[in-house]
Amino acid sequence: MSNADAGIRDVNRRAIAFARDLRSAHPWRDHILIEGVLGPAGDGYAPEQLLTPTEAARLHSAQLETFAEEDVDIASAFTITHPGEAIGMVNRARDLGLPFALSFTVETDGRLPTGQDLDCALSEVEAATGGYVRYYGVNCAHPEHFGEQLPSRWLNRIGVVRPNASRRSHAELDEATELDDGDPQEFGALYAEMAEKLPRLRVVGGCCGSDMRHIKALIAAGV
Repeated sequence: MSNADAGIRDVNRRAIAFARDLRSAHPWRDHILIEGVLGPAGDGYAPEQLLTPTEAARLHSAQLETFAEEDVDIASAFTITHPGEAIGMVNRARDLGLPFALSFTVETDGRLPTGQDLDCALSEVEAATGGYVRYYGVNCAHPEHFGEQLPSRWLNRIGVVRPNASRRSHAELDEATELDDGDPQEFGALYAEMAEKLPRLRVVGGCCGSDMRHIKALIAAGV
């Protein structure tokens, strides 16, 4: 085992233990899940390398194996930029018997950073993984960037949406020197409008620029 893999395993074990301690002290502990979260291998805004499934499975194995060994309730990958990495993650999780959820990020045109449309990306992952993903999602993009582009045949499989509060593109966010928190009330209204299309939405939240004001606004809007 490399030093890097050992470090990844150690920090994830400690993070899971910390989360379990928090859960055990909470009055709703029986309803709280422990989620192991993965991110993209490179820059989620501008991927430098498109991984093959084999490369991705190898790269993410240490973290996924730790999640399985520690018996987390589900593993989730966020801000994923291309199907190759997604497929490798999912198939490795399947080998480990680890429940898995997957969320892609999109640009202002509703397409992945590679230019691929969401429908094609989801279809590619679903076919290559035997439909193993518990639910799919979209994160790190403003609701107006993808709300109208959600593929109709995937609406029943989308279970998580975590949009940006900011309307800025990924390139603009990379160059930003101040936080853009958008309009929380508008965020809530747009989120509620989008949620009506998603009968199996189960995980809600926000990404870049969002805070408790945005979460309160989406709850107030009936999400």
